[in-house]
Amino acid sequence: MILSKAHVHRISRKILPFSDAESTDFLLSQILRLSLFQISVGMATVMLAGTLNRVMIVELGVPASLVAIMIAIPVLIAPLRTFFGFKSDTYKSAIGWRRIPYMWFGSIFQFGGLAIMPFSIIVLSGDQTVGPTWAGEALVAVAFLFTGLGIHMTQTVGLALAADRATPDTRPRVVALLYFMFLFGMGISALIVGGLLADFSKLRLIQVVQGAAVMTLVLNLVAVWRQEFVQKPSAEVMEKEHKDGFLVTWKKFIRNQKISSLIWVVFLGSLAFSMQDVLLEPYGGQVLGLSVSATTLLTSLWAFGSILGLALAARNSARPRSPISNTLVALLVGIIGFSAIIFSSPMQIPFLYFMGTALIGFGTGLFSVSLLTLAMSFSNDDRVGRGLILGSWGAAQALGAGLGIAIGGILRDIINKYALKGSFGTAFESDATGYLFVYHLEILIIFITLVTLGGLSQELRKANFRINDKKRFGLAEIPS
Repeated sequence: MILSKAHVHRISRKILPFSDAESTDFLLSQILRLSLFQISVGMATVMLAGTLNRVMIVELGVPASLVAIMIAIPVLIAPLRTFFGFKSDTYKSAIGWRRIPYMWFGSIFQFGGLAIMPFSIIVLSGDQTVGPTWAGEALVAVAFLFTGLGIHMTQTVGLALAADRATPDTRPRVVALLYFMFLFGMGISALIVGGLLADFSKLRLIQVVQGAAVMTLVLNLVAVWRQEFVQKPSAEVMEKEHKDGFLVTWKKFIRNQKISSLIWVVFLGSLAFSMQDVLLEPYGGQVLGLSVSATTLLTSLWAFGSILGLALAARNSARPRSPISNTLVALLVGIIGFSAIIFSSPMQIPFLYFMGTALIGFGTGLFSVSLLTLAMSFSNDDRVGRGLILGSWGAAQALGAGLGIAIGGILRDIINKYALKGSFGTAFESDATGYLFVYHLEILIIFITLVTLGGLSQELRKANFRINDKKRFGLAEIPS
């Protein structure tokens, strides 16, 4: 029997990954094309936090403290996501575009930052014949600032555009696909850039980084092409939408209890899951005595766990209470993961260490996708306000992750300094003490996040909040 087009379509929806994310007005091909902006953001993220920091410290001899300050710049400006989201919600366009202009502005910032990045880094390394001595620091700061602005603006507005086009039923699967493309962009960019910079030279650095800048424009242009419908808004609508400025709107926005609770859950959870980012590999080598090749498996395990987490979030999206219940599961899995890593030290069982890393990745992926899905469901109407909400989510996530990484590293150094001096007694006179303190602190913060999640659930129940027209969710099944 010859299969009809309808039969082929139904079969493909069951077999192809994320095929059930499409809707009548937002086809899978359009979703995949729009998701290219996440690949460009992932590429830029790898450049800032993975490739360029190592190049500056190892190959070019830039002090690590200075590199840390530069990397912190994109994190410190993360609260601007809320402003970018608000502006894309309320943009007065002559032809009806809201998101596309800000997507393009973000692409230009990202392109500009990466374009000047290699030259500024070379100047910072001391290869300078004219100009003030502080030129290198200033140029690198500007490059990281522009790239960070581009990342925040592009991702915030891109997610808002995806939320605009997705239906309430398909939105969770769209979120999972976008998150997957972000991870994919980071992974494939790390492999390609690492291979291209294997034989390092300053000329090769310029070629690779500026190539990434060009790819940013190409990917984002293809991503947004014909993705937003051009429809001139009426004068009445524009008057209503632009009545209040950003500060007034933000004050009203943050007074909403369910939104403020969501922001706190995102911040605390991101803080808890990120404090170990710079510690897991050194912990494996210094405490468990593992080789470099063994600890390099951690990134793969973490990424694999994250993909499983987002897959579960997408699979459960059609079930009642899925965002809250998935977040609960993510936090509980995080507790198990950190506990496994803690017990790997006194028991000297590396398997617990690797298993814990995979569980942390799983919890991180499930946590991020679930709360992003919930944030996408918060809006004042079909379009207005969604950018502000997603900007707030992104700001809370970025600040939590950035502060978590910094706090984790600082606390490990401080605790170990006193532990090795015997300040805490002979039982704690070990290199493992600082690491274990941070892991226990992460578990404590996860418990605080669970309490905050309960508050969020109660606010949603009071507001009779529905993620779609048929299904409501909360923490009704959790024993009080």
